[in-house]
Amino acid sequence: MLLAKVATHYRKIRGTKTMKSLADAGLLDRINGSARLMIVSDLDSTMVDHDDPENLSLLRFNALWEAYYRHDSLLVFSTGRSPTSYQKLRNEKPLLTPDIAIMSVGTEITYGESMVPDTGWTNHLNWKWNRDIVVEETAKFPELTPQSETQQRPHKVSFFVEKVKALEIMSFLSEHLEKRGLDVKIIYSSGIALDILPKGAGKGEALAYLLQNFKVDGKVPLHTLVCGDSGNDTEMFTIPKVHGVMVSNAHDEMLQWYTQNAKNNPSIIHATERCAAGIIQAIGNFCLGPNVSPRDIRDFKKCNVDIFSPGHEVVKFYLLYERWRRAEVDKSEQFVKNLKSGFCPFGIFVHPSGVEQPFHQCLDSMAKLYGDKTEHLFRLWVDRVSSAQIGSDTWLVKFYKWELSGDERQCCVTTVLMSLKPDGFTWVHMHQTWLEGSRARDQTAWCF
Repeated sequence: MLLAKVATHYRKIRGTKTMKSLADAGLLDRINGSARLMIVSDLDSTMVDHDDPENLSLLRFNALWEAYYRHDSLLVFSTGRSPTSYQKLRNEKPLLTPDIAIMSVGTEITYGESMVPDTGWTNHLNWKWNRDIVVEETAKFPELTPQSETQQRPHKVSFFVEKVKALEIMSFLSEHLEKRGLDVKIIYSSGIALDILPKGAGKGEALAYLLQNFKVDGKVPLHTLVCGDSGNDTEMFTIPKVHGVMVSNAHDEMLQWYTQNAKNNPSIIHATERCAAGIIQAIGNFCLGPNVSPRDIRDFKKCNVDIFSPGHEVVKFYLLYERWRRAEVDKSEQFVKNLKSGFCPFGIFVHPSGVEQPFHQCLDSMAKLYGDKTEHLFRLWVDRVSSAQIGSDTWLVKFYKWELSGDERQCCVTTVLMSLKPDGFTWVHMHQTWLEGSRARDQTAWCF
């Protein structure tokens, strides 16, 4: 029903603005045909585990996605956070760059790294909505504590309220706002947060709108997996033909909804793992594709995964590099020799400072750094891996390489030329430049 209703509205609002947003972000032609998998995930306490100081489950998901899915699938973050709050989280956590961001509880949709807004969706939400009236009516309830200014948006008015008062207030507001000519949706989640939105807004409505976009273009994802933990996520699970996972740490209101509405639905599971680990579990449960993160592979030489892709090659190298610096592998000449075998003997690395060095010299320098990060929080991850085959056995690969060392975080935009041999990829040339604002204080300590 939800998808059908949105489809009807969508036919009225879809036009050049929506198409331009999709085109500007490159989503209409980035994937040849339909996405193999589209993951639509809430952030707080779903993709991001705030009780995991090292972000290990998130880093496991990152490695899985960039190694096996980025090239032909879509990642969508659907969050209650405003754009400002969302960007703050991205600066704090090792989040990947999504293809689409749904923010402010489904009232804002943006595309790509540049976050191109979908103005067609924004215009759609103006129907029977008046923010001033909502503010006027909610002011009658001293029990409602306004959330921060950054959480207040043109189509979202947000409060904190105790659970025992929430139902009564929601009933009153719904009735009175309807009498004043508005058509609103009131969502209570996480046992404390109350959001008032236009009737046509919400995470489920926004997802249905996206799916209808893809349907019109003949690019409906082959599989869609929705992931959540709280009340404002439940709408996503009502969309037809999607798989759903409630992470193990889901809130009571979501578990209650599941018991009442979806307990016998085989397409929805309650994971036994927390947050991003639960998402990985669901990928395996529904047989949606590879579900073993490269971070969980201790010995790549003994791994039977028959995958020759630039994304997998990049993720694997930086995991091995991280483990060497953290002394999580044995210190041996054979380990370094194995790394060197993947690099062209005459290949060149262009350091972000502009200095050129032979690969073998860089690897010799790396060999001396064994275990130098054991006393610091040190993690690596790659983002936005893309590749293009430019010859019969030659690939041009681009990605963003992130490095966290203690409280310092840097990023380099990295381009690599690779050649494909019978036994795997060989790195031929590598060039890095600092991402603006991410330059290391000590550039001499930067390696690869």
